[in-house]
Amino acid sequence: MNDASQKIAAQAARWVVEEGLEYGPAKRRAAKELGLSGRSALPSNDVLEDAVMDYIAVFCADTQPQELLSLRRLALVWMDRLSEFRPYLGGAVWHGTATKNSDIYLQLFCDDSKSAEIALIDQRVNYLPHMVTGFAGESVEALSVHAFCAELNEGIGVHLMIHDFDDVRGALKPDAKGRAPRGDAAALRRLLQEVAA
Repeated sequence: MNDASQKIAAQAARWVVEEGLEYGPAKRRAAKELGLSGRSALPSNDVLEDAVMDYIAVFCADTQPQELLSLRRLALVWMDRLSEFRPYLGGAVWHGTATKNSDIYLQLFCDDSKSAEIALIDQRVNYLPHMVTGFAGESVEALSVHAFCAELNEGIGVHLMIHDFDDVRGALKPDAKGRAPRGDAAALRRLLQEVAA
């Protein structure tokens, strides 16, 4: 990795942790802030994730573990509420780099893409529908919810990405580091039990 890429990763990591920016926008903002040309090689997401973990270790070691625990508990509440759609948790909350500024990302696997919306309506949950890029690079519908996290005393964004029922196989392929890129409610419960032990 070149020096410019390292600088971008370090600066972007600060914004990911302190402002809750997503990786892509954080990298582009960092490159612009550092006065680097658009042709500068942006660091990979794996490199940025390592920089985020380094930033957390230096600046947030006393607060981040409890914030992560609170977000994982809130994610489990939503996974239980939407269990019929086989929810999987991904992103920073799953990988352990989340702070109170992070959102929760759940992938739902539905026979009918509208069934999750109907479930939210039935539960009287306000949501905002929009399109996002899915884990395989395709456009998928997302339903974004504003959920209150009592443990953090803050509102947290919960984003529900809607996938076809059969797409779950592709969702479980290991990432570049050989890790599970997301986990179901049982896997999340195991993580929470490990912390409690």
